[in-house]
Amino acid sequence: MPKKSTKTDPKKDSKKIAKPESGKVVDGEKPVFYITREGLEKLKKDLKEHKEVRRKEVSKRIKEAIAFGDLSENDEYKEAKNEQAFIEGFIIEAEYKIKNAVIIDKSEDKSIVQIGSKVVIKNAEEKESKEEEYSIVGFMEADPLNGKISTESPVGRAIFGKKAGEKVKVNAPAGTFEYKIVKIK
Repeated sequence: MPKKSTKTDPKKDSKKIAKPESGKVVDGEKPVFYITREGLEKLKKDLKEHKEVRRKEVSKRIKEAIAFGDLSENDEYKEAKNEQAFIEGFIIEAEYKIKNAVIIDKSEDKSIVQIGSKVVIKNAEEKESKEEEYSIVGFMEADPLNGKISTESPVGRAIFGKKAGEKVKVNAPAGTFEYKIVKIK
């Protein structure tokens, strides 16, 4: 008898949140991709752009490059074919992720860090460290330069499921750091 998945519904039991890992196969089930509603809309918009605009542009470039003749030494043709492969790969991957997306709605529970939370943290090792605010997102939406960190990043993994006031150790490529969760919004 196959094992049933023991996924936890964060809305029903916020004290027992399972750390989501996007794209992983769980007990033989299809991989899931955790994403916010906004992130899913952006992915759909990017997919539409690739299908309706970029695909046509590269097709036109390929036709123009073919008109130059000898394809064996035609750099424009090779470059356009490489771009076409990239675009087609993006389309396949985006369609798969959209099909297997699990939308994470922003929770009303502000007691623990979870996907959709906005979290204010500061370096607990430095007296005068400034507070930094991050949105916790699935890996597909991660954009650290714009304050969006994934649950699969070192900081995201360390603070996920924790409460305001807690200190966490973050094992990052640059070393180990200690952060304090100042508040959860």
